[in-house]
Amino acid sequence: MNRLFGRGKPKEPGPSINDCITGVDQRAEGIEKKIQTLDNELRKYKDQMAKMREGPSKNAVKQKALRVLKQKKQYENQVENLRNQSFNMEQANYANQMLKDTQTTVVAMKDGMKAMKKDFKKINLEEIEDLQDDMADMLEQADEVQEALGRSYNTPEFDEDDLQAELDALGDEIALDDDTSYLDDVIKAPGIPDREPGADSVPAQPSRNKDGILVDEFGLPQLPQSSKTS
Repeated sequence: MNRLFGRGKPKEPGPSINDCITGVDQRAEGIEKKIQTLDNELRKYKDQMAKMREGPSKNAVKQKALRVLKQKKQYENQVENLRNQSFNMEQANYANQMLKDTQTTVVAMKDGMKAMKKDFKKINLEEIEDLQDDMADMLEQADEVQEALGRSYNTPEFDEDDLQAELDALGDEIALDDDTSYLDDVIKAPGIPDREPGADSVPAQPSRNKDGILVDEFGLPQLPQSSKTS
């Protein structure tokens, strides 16, 4: 039968929603360019009417401007419809993509739970508890070994009362070492005299400056004393 009638061509997949969105946006952009052209034409007619007087010529230009304005309004409606279509398709595409992502997430979570259950079956809780007990025993044995290594041998025994008495006496010796009261008598003792004994009773000899003039204790020349008349 295939030899007689041949095989039908496989159906090509239809356009995706992204392709449809792209096509609608391109159509809207093309119409917007036409609107820009009409805006330029309306601006030209407006400038002409501003320079013309009322009459048939100005009315003719006005009719052309009205026709262009109607076309512009139609194009604007088309652009608005196309933009609405594009927006609706984008929302539908977003919702569809969210559903796909949700399905992927659910599948990944299911696979993860299966893997966790499979791995959990490999874990024996009793073995873990036994391991913890063995570790505690090993640490306890290690402490005993350290204690044995630090044990002292041939240490003489001392009487506790004797040690306490010696400690108290040691405290008294330290207090005596810190006592400096014996220095008070040394500090209060009179100093070594810097003059000979009896020097204060000897009148001071008059002194002279470098010119041989008698000066007082302040270094000033002494005034001559007037002789007393009998």
